[in-house]
Amino acid sequence: MVYTLSELARLAGAKLRGRGDREIEGVAPLARAGAREIAYCASSRYRSQLPDSGAGALIVTAEDGEGLDRDLLICTDPRVAFARVAAALCPEPPVVAGRHETAVIDEGAQIDASAYVGAHAVVEAGAQIGRGASIGAGAFVGAGARIGAHTRIEPRVVVMHDCIIGEHCVISPGAVIGGEGFGYVREADGRWLKVPQLGRVVIGDYVDVGANTAIDRGALGDTTIANGVKLDNLIQIAHNVKVGENTAMAGCVGVAGSAVIGSRCLIAGGAGIMGHITVGDDVEVTAMSFLKGSVEGPGRFSSSLPATNADVWAKNVGRFRHIDELARRLRRAERAIKQLLSGGKP
Repeated sequence: MVYTLSELARLAGAKLRGRGDREIEGVAPLARAGAREIAYCASSRYRSQLPDSGAGALIVTAEDGEGLDRDLLICTDPRVAFARVAAALCPEPPVVAGRHETAVIDEGAQIDASAYVGAHAVVEAGAQIGRGASIGAGAFVGAGARIGAHTRIEPRVVVMHDCIIGEHCVISPGAVIGGEGFGYVREADGRWLKVPQLGRVVIGDYVDVGANTAIDRGALGDTTIANGVKLDNLIQIAHNVKVGENTAMAGCVGVAGSAVIGSRCLIAGGAGIMGHITVGDDVEVTAMSFLKGSVEGPGRFSSSLPATNADVWAKNVGRFRHIDELARRLRRAERAIKQLLSGGKP
């Protein structure tokens, strides 16, 4: 795709400084960009690279653009502007309607004429594939499942029976939507008895699910992922979890059963969320942290203590709650000792 800088400025919501008729056909890093490519400055740390960049145009903040005799798109957040520009210059290839000859499609499946079903994919009875959707090679769409318009199911994805995926979603390779939740009860003799998992997974619109991420179906109700959620690779979402709109989770996050996570939360890599708790809106959980109890938002939460004996840990947690009080008592004791040593009264 080729755009003029004027067109890209409008798309990015940026202010143009320079030649609006300059044509741009690609994106590249500052150090490698050529005359028909655009680059961006992610932070002031890269400001020194701007004068020597071979890019035809640069996306910068007003501060970083000072003194540069270059064609510029000036904005408050170059990362956002670059994302919009890159999406325009490097669009996803369009879906070419059709069904590969090796695909296995039940006669009872409903597939829009504009959708695509790839090689060795399986679509079971009663499944619905929306307009412009794409089912990748070797993917599986179970009985009664629904895939929304323009959603991309990539190779080797599994969407189990009766699950629902909204419009404009991307489900990356190896993801499993609607697998059996980890539901067991222990019998008197110590053996485990499996609890039937009878719910579904319901995913909203504009949701991205990373490679090899697993979202378990609900036990009775549904596991729900709201509009705009972004999930990285290798995430585990257990049964009956609710995730609010525009929340993002990085790789290797684990969310235990029946946790409720609010909107616009940021859950960093390797974090763990205890089951049956509520995480409020606009909460940030830092990397490798563990939320054991409910928290209200907005707020930022961290933990990094190593594992220890469970009984010792429980006692320490109780003591942690009194650290501030103990610190105040210690300061009072120090003042009293100083007064005594100086001959005064405590």
